[in-house]
Amino acid sequence: MPSFKLILVIFSGLSFLFYGFMCFYSNYFRSEFIRYGLAKYRRTTGFFQILGGISLILGIFIYELEIISSLGLTILMLMGVGVRLKIKDGLFRTLPAIFYVIVNALIFYFSINN
Repeated sequence: MPSFKLILVIFSGLSFLFYGFMCFYSNYFRSEFIRYGLAKYRRTTGFFQILGGISLILGIFIYELEIISSLGLTILMLMGVGVRLKIKDGLFRTLPAIFYVIVNALIFYFSINN
């Protein structure tokens, strides 16, 4: 049976791959980054989401990569929470970012305490 951490790593890694690609190809994501006031950072954000997702999955086999990528994705999502607070999105719209902060912080915690 897979460990809880492994499930979190695969879930988060695949999620960030999906969301990263959506930053490049989705009209909805284009409009959301305009709403955030961050239109010029959409592709950069997508790049780091894809990089983080790939790195997190590769981290299953390369311990240091799991630590670095989970910390990086935690920071990225903390910034996402900050943006949501800045533009005064409600709790419902902010919850996904909070969720991914927690997931990646847990992965980081489990990785350094392995």
